[in-house]
Amino acid sequence: MVVLKGHIERVTFSSEETAFCVCRIKVKEEKNLVTIVGNMVNPVPGEFVELEGKWISHPKFGNQLQVTRYKTLVPATQAGIQKYLGSGMIKGIGPVMAKRIVQKFGVHSLDIIEKNIQQLAQVEGIGTKRVEMIRQAWEEQKEVRTVMLFLQSHGVSPAYAAKIFKTYGQDAIGIVKENPYRLARDIFGIGFLTADNIAHNLGIQKNAPQRIEAGLEYVLNQLADEGHVCYPYLELCQKIQQMLEVEQDLVFKGIADSFSADRIVIEDIHPDMDEVQENQKLVFLKQFHICETRITRRLENLKKAPKTLRKIDVDRAVAWVKDQIHIQFAARQEEAVKRSLDQKVMIITGGPGTGKTTIINAILKILKKAGARILLAAPTGRAAKRMSEATREKARTIHRMLDYSMQIFGFKKNDTNPLKCDVLIIDEASMIDTVLMHHLLKAVPAGATLILVGDVHQLPSVGPGNVLNDIISSQCFHVVKLETIFRQAQKSLIVVNAHRINKGEFPILAKEDSKANFYFIQKEDPEDILNTIKDLVKDRIPKKFGFHPLNDIQVLTPMHRGVIGAGNLNIQLQAILNDSSQGLVRGNREFKIHDKVMQIKNNYDKHTYNGDIGIIDHIDFINQKIIIDFDDRKIDYDFSSMDEIVHAYAVSIHKSQGSEYPAVVIPIAVQHYMLLQRNLIYTAVTRGKKLVVLVGTKKALGMAISTVNALKRHTRLKHRLIQSCSFEPRTPEYDLFRPDQQ
Repeated sequence: MVVLKGHIERVTFSSEETAFCVCRIKVKEEKNLVTIVGNMVNPVPGEFVELEGKWISHPKFGNQLQVTRYKTLVPATQAGIQKYLGSGMIKGIGPVMAKRIVQKFGVHSLDIIEKNIQQLAQVEGIGTKRVEMIRQAWEEQKEVRTVMLFLQSHGVSPAYAAKIFKTYGQDAIGIVKENPYRLARDIFGIGFLTADNIAHNLGIQKNAPQRIEAGLEYVLNQLADEGHVCYPYLELCQKIQQMLEVEQDLVFKGIADSFSADRIVIEDIHPDMDEVQENQKLVFLKQFHICETRITRRLENLKKAPKTLRKIDVDRAVAWVKDQIHIQFAARQEEAVKRSLDQKVMIITGGPGTGKTTIINAILKILKKAGARILLAAPTGRAAKRMSEATREKARTIHRMLDYSMQIFGFKKNDTNPLKCDVLIIDEASMIDTVLMHHLLKAVPAGATLILVGDVHQLPSVGPGNVLNDIISSQCFHVVKLETIFRQAQKSLIVVNAHRINKGEFPILAKEDSKANFYFIQKEDPEDILNTIKDLVKDRIPKKFGFHPLNDIQVLTPMHRGVIGAGNLNIQLQAILNDSSQGLVRGNREFKIHDKVMQIKNNYDKHTYNGDIGIIDHIDFINQKIIIDFDDRKIDYDFSSMDEIVHAYAVSIHKSQGSEYPAVVIPIAVQHYMLLQRNLIYTAVTRGKKLVVLVGTKKALGMAISTVNALKRHTRLKHRLIQSCSFEPRTPEYDLFRPDQQ
């Protein structure tokens, strides 16, 4: 074993998931920097450390010290202290202020902060408020460090220590010792596996009841992330048993205990309703069961309740609006307008170029003439913005319309304070998940007309459920499917190919030297695909079409991992598109000014939602904040909140739903075979407004086009609607699930 002392010169790599880091250390006796590898708590440049470990030889990087134990010491030199204070770990002190403090107090700077902090007021730019900010941050750092060291010794990532401390304060260590599984429930980013590792280190047994209950909850939440509202009982038991490595009887008991504690719901499935074995059961997390049953009840009540809007002569209204907008409707378009006026709940579905916007505008014109109170909304900010531009009427996100309040931790608009409208039109309805639909319907007044507009062949919602598809296939509500591509749209290869893909046909591909809007570039190797994408985004597309690499071009990928997954694409594209030198390192990611980023969870406090894309405008090291510009709304994030943000030079196709981009570039390779489905490629292609470029193999594209409904979602909404309908289900004009009618 070797013992070294020195200060951290730079952090080369630090993983949020494993706490593994690679640092370069300046050791007094050594001429060159020493590379150290191992688990360390939030290593900071300038930090003075004592390390214990053994030398190893890496075939590529040479000699390294593999650290087994370490402790933080006070930096001994002025340079070390300045680097330590200026690293961004203490709110109120950035690189410039650190330099001033060290110039004033030299090697005694840390002693001054620890024992006589008021003297900092002698430093230019530090007033009474700044002194208090630094004092609080210094005390919190000491407390956080204690928590972090405890957690690190029990296998938790240092990236979450500040969050744990912020959530539990001084009680953090006590709570973690008592029930580490609370971390998975209470803190975003800490999952069951991390909590389970801590529990193991604390001596909690594999067969402990709290472990099995937490494991059940974890598996159901993982399945919800895959889109399932519920899951078959026996298959769920197998998944839990496999993950926890415990006996089956203990899993059965854990599920029974969770059911008795009212945390889950178990439903019998009747064989006359489903192609399943008799007495098979489905297991729901309670909130999803509540949402699904109440969606059913509210849709039924909405359909039955009389309209608040006065009766409209449908034929006269349609004749009038034709004259007003000088358009001759196709038969399905005219039917959609008429049914929107005489139905209480109706769905309009169709692909690009089939006239959905024309219909909405015609409906709006008639309803405004009739004096109706109309609300327009969409699931995402970008979809709402597109709806506003298309209709020239105000459209909002569903979240904004329902008015989320941090005071009550819920939506202000609900069944006791409903929306004030006679008609509610929702665009991009395929994106609405079970939870959001539940909250939306809670707020729709009984007398209102609900019109859902969307493309049912796109990917289902990111969240659990398959709401639009289930409503349509229940056959309980009037549906108009638009199929005719209008003459103007027929000129676009993007539109033509989207419909070809939807029918299971291979797209028409333009030659690379032609001036078209849909291209396919054949590349076999993932590295070749990656290099082609980099070249396309940085040079070829901007030169040929004039699109801005950052603002106009979006890379959409089926996967997160791998050479052409979103993770690596973001690293590669950031390197060639953003040469800014000012950045914040969080784990193995660096956020820089001008970075393109995406919010990945709903933050109701900031009114930013899953999928919102912005640009980093400013990094404030003094106050430890990053300011992000989301469509001219500048939102600030604490450094500790940056796990809500990811880079967005490349995003998953799922995350792109509801958005349109001038140009999209889509890698498609056989390595993605698990996710290659027709609706995935269809969704990606329909995100491109003016240009679509596919890069990969025709084999992979063919696999995707021929794969339909490969990943079935477990929901019960369709069957609940069928059971609850007191009216006769109408025979649909098409069957969503017949391959020949896709």
